[in-house]
Amino acid sequence: MLPLKWQTGFVLGPTLKYGQFYEYKKLLFPFGSEDTLQLISLFGYTFYLFLTYVQMDFSRISRTGSKAWAIAISSLIPIVAGYAIIIGLASSLSEQVIIGMPPVFISHSICSFPVIAGLLNELQILNSEIGRLALSSSLLLDISGNIVQGIGTALITAEGIGPMAPISSVVKVLGLFFFVIIVGRHLMKWIVRHTPEGRPVRKIYIYTIVLLVLLLGVLENKLKQPFFGGAIMLGLAVPEGPPLGSELVNQLELVSTWFLTPIFLTSCIMKVNLSQIDVNQILVVVGFIIMVTLVKIVSCVGICRYRSMPTIDSICIALIMSCKGVVDICTYVLLYEAKKYNETDVGVMVISGLILATISKIGVKFLYDPSRKYAGYQRRNILYLKPNTELRIVACIHKPCHISPIRNFLELLSPTTTNPMVVDVMHLMELVGMTSPIFISHRNQIISSSSQHLYSEDIIVTFSLFEHEYAGVATVNAYTAISPFTFMHDDICYLAVDRVASFIVLPFHIRWGEDGIVESDDNNIRSLNSKVLEKAPCSIGILLNRGPFGFSSSSEFTVAMIFIGGPDDREALCLAKRSAKESNCRLCVYRLIEKEPDMSTWDTMLDAEVLRDVQGVYGRVENMTFEDITIDDASEITSFLNDVAIKFKFIVVGRRNEIKSSLTNALVNWTEFEELGVIGDLLASTDLDTRASILVVQQQQMNKK
Repeated sequence: MLPLKWQTGFVLGPTLKYGQFYEYKKLLFPFGSEDTLQLISLFGYTFYLFLTYVQMDFSRISRTGSKAWAIAISSLIPIVAGYAIIIGLASSLSEQVIIGMPPVFISHSICSFPVIAGLLNELQILNSEIGRLALSSSLLLDISGNIVQGIGTALITAEGIGPMAPISSVVKVLGLFFFVIIVGRHLMKWIVRHTPEGRPVRKIYIYTIVLLVLLLGVLENKLKQPFFGGAIMLGLAVPEGPPLGSELVNQLELVSTWFLTPIFLTSCIMKVNLSQIDVNQILVVVGFIIMVTLVKIVSCVGICRYRSMPTIDSICIALIMSCKGVVDICTYVLLYEAKKYNETDVGVMVISGLILATISKIGVKFLYDPSRKYAGYQRRNILYLKPNTELRIVACIHKPCHISPIRNFLELLSPTTTNPMVVDVMHLMELVGMTSPIFISHRNQIISSSSQHLYSEDIIVTFSLFEHEYAGVATVNAYTAISPFTFMHDDICYLAVDRVASFIVLPFHIRWGEDGIVESDDNNIRSLNSKVLEKAPCSIGILLNRGPFGFSSSSEFTVAMIFIGGPDDREALCLAKRSAKESNCRLCVYRLIEKEPDMSTWDTMLDAEVLRDVQGVYGRVENMTFEDITIDDASEITSFLNDVAIKFKFIVVGRRNEIKSSLTNALVNWTEFEELGVIGDLLASTDLDTRASILVVQQQQMNKK
């Protein structure tokens, strides 16, 4: 979208002056009305910056690692190189070049946090390793750059006589900055404390904050600072996320970000006149821009390689940190209007910004694939687990209603001293009113009384009790991951790789009530489940909770496993057999077969080997039964599933991903939930009257990333 806005500005600006089209432009903007349009849209751009910094986690600076600091500091190297060239060639450069070039290479050395966050979001790598590193580095560079810019502006525009005038100007600017950050932060927290949990922030508070943005803009103008400087300061003072940050974004984003800011960008580009560029000066400006960009990329790659980052990741970080966007282009034009640039400088810089934005986006998209970090080259599934090896599971929870089913499922797997279990429980929360994703480990964290992570507290308490109940045979680690649903699968896959998990369990997107009626349907969760099924580094299970199930020492718990054949069914069977280790749990395995099955295929032989101990070949297991069910047509499958769904409390099936079978071919076209496979979809159907919970298993997909 960005290049289109730029093109519109060039078309409507003074660059094109050909024939009747030029007359139409004069009719569209008579008597300097483009200045009025720019003034009105400036308010939208101001609130766009305000919202951007509202969503920024200012406290992230104190938690930033040394690698991000090193990358941010490396951006100072091009500035030093630029000044070195000017000093070295001072005798052969004109006064105009000596005065005009420092703003050029300084602006191309630093980067803007809103631009970097927008690029990462567009490339869908916000949650990736280099995405988080680029966000941290750009945050440091942006905040420090804004402070230095404010101090520099105060020194240049100081009024008065004597050495105390610039000092006084700087003190006023810094005093206002720290006053807004400290006092404003306390004021915003007061608003959060006086907002009832689960209720929106009162409108009077929103109106007051909007008025403060405008008043601070006027005050900044009095101090000879940009009007939107006050918006940046107040944005940093607002606590990110709900309830206040998210409410401000909801109220102001549509008008400011999606309506007025594009108009402001277009009106800024309309000030650029490429037809008046001095050809002789172009070479000087282009030379400095190329020099700065190359030095920045080389220094950034060098720092990353020194910190043991892969070469491809280092190049991607350098390209991301070199990207230009809306904020940079608007800054160029505003400095041009303030007589800091001439027409040639601003024209070349706007074009270079377009080129850098394009190269950064295409380059990173071509070079970086975050899913390669968890490509399935190593077997991580239950079927190939060695005997007496701990089972590592990543359990995902979105809502409080998912806690109890996940806990009961873990109990069903019967952790013992010979088959211990390690569970990593992830509370997945949508990123609202924030820019930077957050990942929290609660292993050694004291439970906070803050309402922000209330559900996480419930999760921590529930699974701490589970760990205590199975002390010595089960270990539980709790995490909170806050990120957009678009990128949430990366958090899950990265944790599964890091914890060497063999199985991921995901809640189904539909929630049933106790009466069997569908209560909610969340398409975001469904989309997330599909992405995890496609990219996960291990086996996966989708848990459908159609009714309450739990264990009681006084009654037998029945589990059914429906087996047709294939790797997913073999994986599901291995998981189901773990439940039979519980003395009061009874497992019934049903194998659906055709009248004349083909027993000569490799898959069929593998199926037979897995079924041997279930069939009693190696000895009868007391609480495990096996039965072959001969199926003639699809209607018999439906009838069989109706009977099983009534008799059992828990049913395990394989997804049978990409497996074709004559038993299920007739039902494929009727499948509503593709992520569940044919059998799982039938069990999830609203036409089926059951309170059984269903687990649909997919074995790890090898080398398909």
